[in-house]
Amino acid sequence: MRSLAAALDLRPTKQRGQNFVIDANTVRRIVRVADLRPDDVVVEVGPGLGSLTLGLLDHAARVVAIEVEPALASALAATVAEQAPGHADRLEVVAADALRVSELPGPAPTALVANLPYNVSVPVLLHLFGLLPSLRRSLVMVQSEVADRLVAGPGSRTYGIPSVKAAWYADVRPAGQIGRTVFWPAPNVDSGLVAFDHRPPPATTAARAEVFQVVDHAFAQRRKTLRAALAGLAGSGAAAESALRAAGVDPKERGEALRVDDFARIAEHLARTP
Repeated sequence: MRSLAAALDLRPTKQRGQNFVIDANTVRRIVRVADLRPDDVVVEVGPGLGSLTLGLLDHAARVVAIEVEPALASALAATVAEQAPGHADRLEVVAADALRVSELPGPAPTALVANLPYNVSVPVLLHLFGLLPSLRRSLVMVQSEVADRLVAGPGSRTYGIPSVKAAWYADVRPAGQIGRTVFWPAPNVDSGLVAFDHRPPPATTAARAEVFQVVDHAFAQRRKTLRAALAGLAGSGAAAESALRAAGVDPKERGEALRVDDFARIAEHLARTP
């Protein structure tokens, strides 16, 4: 990996959140925990120099790698052709910003596996989950603090917007810790693996955007009661209280106590509020 970077005259930057995995055992561990099937179509975000890409190609039918850095995107296919020529025809490189991707080439993806850039990990994850309803399973490596937020349950001090929105798409669980020394350059924080078992969203007549709007307002000021937090969205505190009671939620409760299903019910009743 260092030799490839030198050949490309590449220096990892904090702006891109670039910390490349250079430990082969860590790559094997990620691929093993991802539990891929031979027919899986895997989306990888930020393949960088290609260490994880090579591991994924050993276990999946196809890998679609989304890379925003032009030099890395153009070099990835050549790296795979040199290191694993038998897999080269199963790699598709998409040179784009994952946050702005609106479609992907080829068969519908069934898995997402990625070492996500620290600075945009949650927005990228939620964007791709919304874009790719065909996903069966995902495994991402993120900063430990982000991992804690994604897997947190109601009542936890780390429970918040990422926790609820991730739960809209999947059952979420921690899948292990990753130390700093497996990266180049080594980050100043530890990392964690988070696994997602995708399932249909909660049964609701409310649109996802409506539910997420309720979530955003509920956590905008964590210490506010839901009646106060949702007053602006509902039009008044009284309207918010009416919708909350109709949804079976105590207006004095706070957002940190609710599950994604609760937010969906609230969104339904807010939509009916005159």
